[in-house]
Amino acid sequence: MNVIQHDQMDFEAYFEENQSTEAAKVKPASDWVEAVIDGFYGETNESSWTPLGFDKIAGKFDLRPGEVTIWAGINSHGKTTLLSHVMLNVMRIGQKACLASLETPPARSMRKMTRQAAGAAKPTVEYIRAFHRWTDGRLWIYNHVGKVAAARMLAVATYVRKELGIEHMVIDSLMKCGMGTDDYNAQKDFIDSLCTIAKDTGLHIHLVAHMKKGESEHKAPDKFDVSGGGDLTNMVDNLVIVHKNQRKHARVEIAEKEKDETARNAQLAQLRLEPDAFVRVAKQRDTGWEGSLAFWFDRPSEQFLEAPYSHPTWIDTGEDLGAQQPQPEAPLFDFPDEQPWEVA
Repeated sequence: MNVIQHDQMDFEAYFEENQSTEAAKVKPASDWVEAVIDGFYGETNESSWTPLGFDKIAGKFDLRPGEVTIWAGINSHGKTTLLSHVMLNVMRIGQKACLASLETPPARSMRKMTRQAAGAAKPTVEYIRAFHRWTDGRLWIYNHVGKVAAARMLAVATYVRKELGIEHMVIDSLMKCGMGTDDYNAQKDFIDSLCTIAKDTGLHIHLVAHMKKGESEHKAPDKFDVSGGGDLTNMVDNLVIVHKNQRKHARVEIAEKEKDETARNAQLAQLRLEPDAFVRVAKQRDTGWEGSLAFWFDRPSEQFLEAPYSHPTWIDTGEDLGAQQPQPEAPLFDFPDEQPWEVA
């Protein structure tokens, strides 16, 4: 793991120095002929898009260079956890990521990712050290917790792409980027600048956003419920909404109180088949595909699994740890019967 200190450099000055003049942006359309050919046949065509690491969504929603994706959801519904899992998957195939977890201390973010990497609740000390060595050259952390000026966040995004060659930048979350929750113009300007940086540099920016307070956590939100209004979701390339199946969670709690052991086990076994969470691609500008997919959540590893009896996976760090290699536990499920969207 590599650390980018908050006061490491004058990021704002760096950002200003790296802005193009408007005159330099006006070019003949034919200048893009090679890029267009490359889009059909070269390195940037569909075959080179980055998969999220889940079979059921492969080919439906992939990560493309130069785009901005908003990851939204109600508080504690798993958007940050899913995004951590996705970043682990992109690093697994050799890509570089940077986390700006402005709501969470770096050690806590890495504790979550280490569980996901090991597929277990409490990895051995040897594996924890080996995994962190594995992240060197793959993962960077912007070491700052709390509010940060929007201009600085833009500068950091520019820096990590141009100087470090990073492909994926996570900003968690929008509400920590120096703007009031009702300052919609400032939020729009910030999103617009993120989109410009992404398109100019090829960086894929992942922005975590919260939902407006709704009438119930049981009701699945849509793109109009994202904090900041529809203008924000209109500007970005992709919108992913994560929604926990609260109805299932409530039914599990009831089933666990059943005194008859046979009846209790039968109810819990049936509930295992129902998804714990739904991941909805609510917008995808490039391909237009939208839809929802069901996932099961394994609490010990904090991994999102694709089927009710799937087992967690673990990352082989390449080091011979012998008996200290991770031993993923059998999955534990306690997550509704009503699916809020049509799902696969």
